Amino acid sequence: YQYPLMFGLILAFCWCSLVCCSRIYMGMHSILDVIAGFLYAILILVVFHPVVDLIDNFNLTYKYAPLIIISLHLALGIFSFTLDTWSTSRGDTAQILGCGAGVACGSHVNYIMGLKLDPPPDTLPLSLSSLTVTVFGKAILRLLIGVIVLLLTKVAMKKVTIPLACKIFCIPRDDVRKARQRMEVELPYRYITYGTVGFSLMFIVPSLFQFIGLS
Repeated sequence: YQYPLMFGLILAFCWCSLVCCSRIYMGMHSILDVIAGFLYAILILVVFHPVVDLIDNFNLTYKYAPLIIISLHLALGIFSFTLDTWSTSRGDTAQILGCGAGVACGSHVNYIMGLKLDPPPDTLPLSLSSLTVTVFGKAILRLLIGVIVLLLTKVAMKKVTIPLACKIFCIPRDDVRKARQRMEVELPYRYITYGTVGFSLMFIVPSLFQFIGLS
């Protein structure tokens, strides 16, 4: 979409500042952590930006891309942590990895089925349509339906994954909160649940919008 450069810079700066400040305010990270994370993000951007189209093309077109994506994200979640005591960091990381894997797999399915293809290059940049009551109403309706579907997906997967993981690894289910602190329960629960949410976000919800005429 075509929008003023200054608007994009201001939005990016505000969003980045809110994320950084929230981490410090919640006591999750120190100022030094946030600065290091910000610099690390720039390093990642510099390294991956030149090959992002190549990665995206691989994700969309390669037949076994979903299998590789799921395996890679799962391996990162399992082998990136060796904790002596429980920490929220492990669960948060599994949640992010699961969501990323779900989004990537949803994009792959969209491409294979011919849904939500990128517009032809000669039609870019797209211009923002004028805001009318109808457009605003559709946007609010899409938001409400999408949020409800994603929340229901999260609740349903949570109900299934935690008891299933406890049963598989023979972990008592009397205290669910304590059981969730075990890696055998926490990682499958977070990864599968939020992987499904990410997949729903990219494939199921847009397909539902198309079915009911809200695309």
